[in-house]
Amino acid sequence: MKSLAALACTLLVAPLLEAQTLPPAVASESASLLATYEDLHAHPELSHHEARTSAILARGLRAAGYSVTERVGVYPDGSQAFGVVGILRNGAGKTLLIRGDMDALPIIEETGLAYASHVTTRNAGGQQVGVMHACGHDVHTTVLLGTARALAANRGAWRGTVMIIGQPSEETIDGAKAMLADHLYERFGRPDMIVGLHDTNTLAAGQVGIIAGPQLASSTSIDVVIKGIGGHGSAPQVGRDPVTLAAYYVTQIQTIVSREEDPQDPSVVTVGSIHGGTKRNIIPDEVKLELTTRSFSDESRRLIIAGLKQMAAGLSVAANLPPEKAATVTVLDNESTPVQYNDPALTARVHELLVKALGADRVRPAERVMGSEDVGVFGMSADLRQSVIPVVYFRLGAMDPAKLAAAEAAGKRLPGPHTSRFEPLPQPTLETGVTAMSAVATGLLQ
Repeated sequence: MKSLAALACTLLVAPLLEAQTLPPAVASESASLLATYEDLHAHPELSHHEARTSAILARGLRAAGYSVTERVGVYPDGSQAFGVVGILRNGAGKTLLIRGDMDALPIIEETGLAYASHVTTRNAGGQQVGVMHACGHDVHTTVLLGTARALAANRGAWRGTVMIIGQPSEETIDGAKAMLADHLYERFGRPDMIVGLHDTNTLAAGQVGIIAGPQLASSTSIDVVIKGIGGHGSAPQVGRDPVTLAAYYVTQIQTIVSREEDPQDPSVVTVGSIHGGTKRNIIPDEVKLELTTRSFSDESRRLIIAGLKQMAAGLSVAANLPPEKAATVTVLDNESTPVQYNDPALTARVHELLVKALGADRVRPAERVMGSEDVGVFGMSADLRQSVIPVVYFRLGAMDPAKLAAAEAAGKRLPGPHTSRFEPLPQPTLETGVTAMSAVATGLLQ
C-alpha cells in the first residue's frame, strides 16, 4: 500500500501526464518524433563531429519544405562545422530564428534504457571515452524538427520567415561563433528575434519555465600550466615538483571566490582536468590544469582572471623557479561565452504565449543558474559586449512527474544534465516542447 505522502505526490502530479490537447500537427507527428529521439539518443556524437545528427535534421527539414544548407560554420583552425540552416518563407513579416543544439558529451551512459547509448570513441586528447546525450540535445534536436514540421503544416496561422538553426558544438561553446564566422546572417538574413529551449531535471514533463533578464552565467575556459624541474622521485630536493605546486594552486584559487569576489555577485572557479607525469617515480617538468569559471558580471570575470594570474606568478616565485619556468595562464576566448540574457519585453510576450498554449499552471518561474550557454551569441554584437537582437531561452520540463515529486519529498534532486543517469521522459517532454515552441513561433509571427 502506498504511503499517504506517496499517494499525495501521485495525486498532485497525475494531471501533468494526462493527455493534453495537442495541435493536430504535433499529435500526428508524436510517434515519429519519439522514434527520432530514441535513434538520436542511441547514436550520440561529440562536439565537432555531429555528421549523422545534422544529416537527420537536414533530411527532415527538406521533407517539410524548408530550403536547407548543411555544413554551415567555420572553426578558428579552418575546419568546417556541421551547422544546419533551414529557411521557410511565408510572405512578408519578421524573421524568427529558432535554435536547437545537437552535440553530446564524453560520458558513459548508466540509465539502463532500452535505447541507451553504447557508443565509445576517442576524444581530442586520444582518450577512449563513452558518448552520451547527457544534456538533452537529442530532445532539443527532436523538438526543433517537430516545431519546423508544425510550422510548415500550419502556414495559414503566421507570416514572415522561420530560420531553423541546428547548432553544433554547444558543449565546447564554439558552435554559435563558428556559424557566425561563416557569415550566417549575411548568407541567410538577419533575424528580428531569437528563441530556444533547454530541458531540465527541475521541472516535470508537461511544464516549462521562463525568467526575464540574466538567466545563465558567462563561462570562461582557462588553461594553466604549472612548471617545475623534473627529476627522480627519490630525490625531490634536487628539482621542483610541479605536482605539489599544482595541488597547492588548486586549493589556493578557491579563495578568489570566497575572499576576493563580492558575495552578492556569484561566481565559480572549477578545475575540471589535471594532467601531469608519466610514472610514479618520476617528477615531471609540468602539470596542466583545465579550468572553467562562471560569473554574472564583467567585474567578477576580471577579478577571477586577475586572481588566477597573480596566484600563478606568486607560486613560481615561492618555488624559486627561474623566469623561463614561470607558470602560464591562458584564457581561451573561443571556448568562452557571455551571460545568457532574456530580453524582458520579448520574455513577456513569450510567457503570454506559453500560458495560452499550455495553461498558467504549467508555466513556472525558471531558476537562475551558474550553467552557461552560447545561444545568446546569436543575438550579440561581434565583440560579444552588447545585445543587438532580442533572445529568449526557456526551460522545458523533462522529468517523470511521480519520480520528481518523490525526489522533492525526500529532499533530493533527480540526476540532471551532465550526469550518466540523466533520463528525460520522452513522449510528454517532446510533445510539450513542440507544442510550446510552435505556439511561441506562431504568436511571434502574427
